[in-house]
Amino acid sequence: MGYELQAVIAKDELLRAASREVPGALVVSLRQGLALMPMTAEVFDAVTDGSEGGALGFWRLPGGFDKVLAQWSVTGPVAYVEAEYFGGVGEQRAAVWADGTLALGPLDEPAKARFSRAVSPISQALHQLGARAGLGEDEFESVGLDRHRGTDEWVSDGAV
Repeated sequence: MGYELQAVIAKDELLRAASREVPGALVVSLRQGLALMPMTAEVFDAVTDGSEGGALGFWRLPGGFDKVLAQWSVTGPVAYVEAEYFGGVGEQRAAVWADGTLALGPLDEPAKARFSRAVSPISQALHQLGARAGLGEDEFESVGLDRHRGTDEWVSDGAV
């Protein structure tokens, strides 16, 4: 079974306010006061400035969107995360902006075997956003990112 996600994650209130002007943006609440905005094709088209988006090593970060994330982060830390796994093989990428600048990453973790989730890029980013791991789970699970297996499922969740 696979897992794929491309999303912006931040405190719920911050993300809802910041994404108001983004056509097609959906914000889905997570646990611990966080929320995510799935990177859909509509959101991608709305936030890209048309420049090459690969400078930070992400697959789906729109060109110029890192500058928008930096602006959003003036009021609190904001993460952009990507994950893609199938059959236990895949990778994660994550970065966090805070106080208007890139504060963490981009972190990249290819996984050919099960790596320690406690130090995964997404867990590190979530920790920077204030998430705390629960007993027997990492930050990824503690905020509920295991609730869905794909970006499209998060979109359906947000449309409810």
